[in-house]
Amino acid sequence: MTEAIDDYLKTIYELEEDGGRASTASIAKHLEIAPASVTGMLKKLSEKDQPWIAYEKHQGAKLTGRGRKRALEIIRHHRLLEKFLHDSLGYRWDEVHDEAEKLEHAISERFEDRIAEQLGDPIEDPHGHLIPRKDGTIPERSQQGLLELPVGYSALVLCVSDRDPEILRYLSSLGIRPGVGLRLVEKGPFDGPLMLQVGSDEKVHALGVKVCAEIQVTMSTKDGSADD
Repeated sequence: MTEAIDDYLKTIYELEEDGGRASTASIAKHLEIAPASVTGMLKKLSEKDQPWIAYEKHQGAKLTGRGRKRALEIIRHHRLLEKFLHDSLGYRWDEVHDEAEKLEHAISERFEDRIAEQLGDPIEDPHGHLIPRKDGTIPERSQQGLLELPVGYSALVLCVSDRDPEILRYLSSLGIRPGVGLRLVEKGPFDGPLMLQVGSDEKVHALGVKVCAEIQVTMSTKDGSADD
């Protein structure tokens, strides 16, 4: 198993979770690799005796059962490592992703088990993402993008994308983290900003669409203040 294969499987899993098949272009963008190189790798991953993916030209890729199991194993490593770095070693939530990327391929199953035991078998990483279970399954929960929240409704932040450290630092400065309440006061027209109250603070903050797209929430009530 090479790191490159793991990276492809993890990327395809994440893209499938976002909405269907993973296209060659979306995989190339995510991994910052030329589309032609991605096509070559997808063919290799789909042509093995026990293929990792199903691939059709112009249709993109979809994980097989074997590929999904391996992807979830690597994601478990990654999110446990993020949790360990954050909770036990004092890393900030905007620092853990890159460190976990370097380590996720290298740790043994024994080391994974020791981290999970040390942390009390957590279900979420520092960004609120669910950690796959040891048996290769992942818990289910209802969530939606913050951009889908209707005006006047409150919601709790469930998770925030860990891909952009600058966005994480910005959200942290506003007090926006998993478990914090938000209330949508107003939406600007034509992809304008979302005007939000954070926690019990009555101050209204303007968050652009790019930032809001990185936040997943669970909707709670209408016309109620958001509590953290």
